[in-house]
Amino acid sequence: MKINKILFCSLLMIFIFFVSCSRKQQYRSDAEVAQFKEPLIKINKYLIKKDAEQIADYAKRRKWEMKVSKTGLWHMIYEKGNGRNAKEGKIATIEYNINLLDGTLCYSSDSLGVKKFKIGQGGVEAGLEEGILLMREGDKARFILLPHLAFGLVGDDNKIPRRSTIVYDVKLVNVSN
Repeated sequence: MKINKILFCSLLMIFIFFVSCSRKQQYRSDAEVAQFKEPLIKINKYLIKKDAEQIADYAKRRKWEMKVSKTGLWHMIYEKGNGRNAKEGKIATIEYNINLLDGTLCYSSDSLGVKKFKIGQGGVEAGLEEGILLMREGDKARFILLPHLAFGLVGDDNKIPRRSTIVYDVKLVNVSN
């Protein structure tokens, strides 16, 4: 009986070895990759352009004078504070409202409490981190985050739909070690 188990296990291992080694890995040629890559790049550029037009219209209707960073973050500081500058490695404490462009309130520190995070460590939206670095304690600002700076293609699986542009209204309450 023991010999049968050993023989069976040995044959099974040999079979698995040959089956796994006989599979050919499929590699795509550079031409095949380029064939798919080019249309995707064009579509992405088109979507970014349309998002930027929508944001420009949104800001114009509200008479917001916003600047746009190289990454596509729309930002404006509408009330100046006089505290410490936000810097990477510091802990930021913020009060915030997150809205969609249609005005839907998604999240708020009024109901969820203030948000604390270490600047430069991730864990929050890339656009929020970029915007916070433009602020000092006491500043109030608005950031409009394109999907690639917010929750991307999939949203947050809760209140923010896929590919959503979000509007942050933020007050930097504290910068600490």
